[in-house]
Order: sequence, then structure tokens, then C-alpha cells
Amino acid sequence: MAKLKIVKFGDPMLRKVSRPVTEITPRILTLLDDMVETMREAGGCGLAAVQVGVLRRIVVIEVEDGNVIELINPKIIAFSGEQNEQEGCLSNPGEYGITKRPKAVTVRATDRHGEEFELSGTDLLARAICHECDHLDGKLYIDVQIKKLTD
Repeated sequence: MAKLKIVKFGDPMLRKVSRPVTEITPRILTLLDDMVETMREAGGCGLAAVQVGVLRRIVVIEVEDGNVIELINPKIIAFSGEQNEQEGCLSNPGEYGITKRPKAVTVRATDRHGEEFELSGTDLLARAICHECDHLDGKLYIDVQIKKLTD
């Protein structure tokens, strides 16, 4: 596995829409593994492929230690409630804001074995799913920020 370079705010790459994954190749599997290592090394709980310079619809999330969620071609299919909580981004280290996100979401995605599945989450998991899926569409947390926080 290799640690990847995280693209920072201001880079136009982060505003691009990612393309679907049409085939799960060894290269995609390596990317998933490298993204998890990169996310952990950076101290984050989620990372989208676009954040490491790859315009593919791939996300990794780990809000509970040891429970890595890999989402290939994720699509949020349901959401409910509201939460206004602090949010940051590995592409914008040290900066945080209060954002408005759904309290609960359900996402449909494909796993590394090509199997489609659905996952529901609340609170931090719901926030992470929304945050990372937004990245795939060129959106950043500052686009849904209610208030900027300073350190």
C-alpha cells in the first residue's frame, strides 16, 4: 500500500464531477487500499478518490476504528432529519465549519467484489456519507456551511 497525496482546496480538481467505475480491476482494488491508508495517516474519517487526484466515484469511510466502509458508485437514495454539526475536510486541514446535513441517510453502492448493497447510517456516519458523496459531484462542505469556525 502507498500513501497518496491529498489534493487541497483551491485545486480545480475538487470541483470536477467524478466518473462511474465500470469495472472493478486490480487497479481499483489497490486504489481502495491506498485510500484507506491515506485517510488513516491523515487522521480523517472519510476520503473520496477525487481528493487523491482520481476522478472515479469511489469513497472510503471509517467512523468506527476497524470498520472500513468502501463505496463504489455510491448514490444516496433516502435521507431524513437534520443535523447542524462541525465539519472539516482532509483537503482543507485545520479549517472547520458548522454544516447542515441530514440526520440519517441510506446509500446504495457496489463493494470491492462487485456486489450491490445498501447501507443506512445516522449522525457522524450520515454526515460522512454526504460529505464524501458531495466530493464526487464537485461539491465541498463549504457549499453547505452555515457558519465558519476558527481555530
